[in-house]
Amino acid sequence: MQHLKSYRFFSALLAVLLFASCSTSKDARKMKDSINGNWTLKTITIEGNPSIMKVKVFNEADNNCFIGSSWNFIGNNGTGSYTIPTSADGCPASTRKIKWNIYEPKDESKKFQFKRLDEKNNPLDDNNGYRLSIGSLTGDNMQLRSEISYNGSPVTVVYNFEKNNLKN
Repeated sequence: MQHLKSYRFFSALLAVLLFASCSTSKDARKMKDSINGNWTLKTITIEGNPSIMKVKVFNEADNNCFIGSSWNFIGNNGTGSYTIPTSADGCPASTRKIKWNIYEPKDESKKFQFKRLDEKNNPLDDNNGYRLSIGSLTGDNMQLRSEISYNGSPVTVVYNFEKNNLKN
């Protein structure tokens, strides 16, 4: 009988710990709600080295290829996709599925993170993803910032999105 009580206690404790570790803060839920929907990546700038014109973005294509790309974020299940349009820069059109959420590191600002997925919804990039600082997030605009190293020097890639509000 004593073993059964201990088992129940530790099972309940484990359930509480798992729930607490997986729970999302109210602020993160609000951010997910704000991000939910369709967005267009309007501009990409590179801060920290004005001579840099091109960087490979998200292990997919040059930054210029992503300008005008369409992003879809589904907040209730953390899935989505992005579509790169065909461009004069020689970028082939492509669509990539993603899995995303809001990362909440202790004692730091919340971050937007995502993983690229293949056609079978398996993670690409050796199961590594991308974690970007949220520069700003309003109803119609979102700025994400990525700190990278370019030839050994730190630079910041800044992604400016505009929400596609469909008005009938």
